[in-house]
Amino acid sequence: MERTFVRFQLSAWLAAAAALAYLCRNCIVVAESTVRKDLGLSEETMGFVLGSFFWSYALTQIPGGWSGQRFGSRRMLPILAVASSAATAVMAMAQGAASLLAGRLLSGISQAGLFPCSALSISKWHPQVERALASGILGAAMSVGAAIAAALTGELLEILHWRVIFFLYAAPAVAWAVFFYGWFRETPGEHPATNNAEVDWISGEVSDEADDVEPSAHAVPWLQLIRSWPLWMICGQQFFRSAGQAFFYTWFATYLQESRGVTTAKSGWLLVIPLICTVVASLSGGAVSDALFRRTGNLTLARSGLAGVSLTLCGVLVLSAFFVQDATAATVIIGAGAFFGSLAGPCAYASTMDCGGRNVGPVFSTMNMIGNFGAGLIAWATPRFREWVAETPHALQLAGENSWNAVLILFGVMYFLAALCWAMLRVKEGSLDPKDLNKEMP
Repeated sequence: MERTFVRFQLSAWLAAAAALAYLCRNCIVVAESTVRKDLGLSEETMGFVLGSFFWSYALTQIPGGWSGQRFGSRRMLPILAVASSAATAVMAMAQGAASLLAGRLLSGISQAGLFPCSALSISKWHPQVERALASGILGAAMSVGAAIAAALTGELLEILHWRVIFFLYAAPAVAWAVFFYGWFRETPGEHPATNNAEVDWISGEVSDEADDVEPSAHAVPWLQLIRSWPLWMICGQQFFRSAGQAFFYTWFATYLQESRGVTTAKSGWLLVIPLICTVVASLSGGAVSDALFRRTGNLTLARSGLAGVSLTLCGVLVLSAFFVQDATAATVIIGAGAFFGSLAGPCAYASTMDCGGRNVGPVFSTMNMIGNFGAGLIAWATPRFREWVAETPHALQLAGENSWNAVLILFGVMYFLAALCWAMLRVKEGSLDPKDLNKEMP
């Protein structure tokens, strides 16, 4: 019997949710200067508002992951999608810093459980040899949503008020929530469209614990997890990699406008370049990682090896943009860096599933929490770092009298540090599962 492909229909649903989430969270990026001027906010205040998403998103990752593991993705994902829409509507109605901050914080809270729940579902619906590809599809969809937000928002700002745009972006996720709840089931065996061949293909490589029909309620061994070297390195790479990626989701459009002298609309289109590169890299990175694993049977090579090399190349390319004056050329080089940096994304997601076992939810949410601490810290620190460079003659001279150039160096270093974490990570199946958890840190 030829097996069905319902598991990839699930990937499409999860990808749609990711794209809509990034559409809502990134609609403010291109509109940042417009919103800031309209509400009379300072650059420092706006930096705090932009970064606040990452803080609330980070702090509620573990509760979000726990809720998916406790109540199931079928219940939680629609609830989170509707809450994210409500948060975007709150931002659309903002009258000042406080109300804009409230919407941004709510957006972070509502989206915190989305990707832990998605990772948990991928681990149940895909065998190990497909996990990186499924993760890559999810990661690509994030960048598709961000790219749509970047390009479309810049154009729409020419004809519509930013409040109207935010309201328009809030609506589609509600429809997604309704239809997804009717279609989805927690495990492949429960879904009426899967045949026995597909269920056998999936269950042949998914552990019995991961394929339970009921959501798992086992106690999470937090003390052992905290002492685990693999979790430290998984979280470390995510901290620095997310800090590097935060540049694209917070300050990149403003960097182009203020440092390269481009218009708001053009900055939106230029922002699409690294985001499109990220889409291609997420898909190809997942496929390459799975292919390496099928060919070698070596998870460390397929995950850590690929991620470490790609992040090193990313850092080199981001730093090289320092020497390029033309806005489009610099963006293309940075986009190439984003391509290599994004090859590591599916490796990170798949590694939480490979190592996590029954702890996939807690491991993924912990990784994502730490990563967003890095992103939030960088979003907040960027204008302060620029101010320090501008006030320090020697630093400003090294930056070519342009403090934004120093920001490129900062983000390039983030990618090098992420690569170092991958170099020290050995990916082993089930190493963070309760029954096999390594209790000793080297």
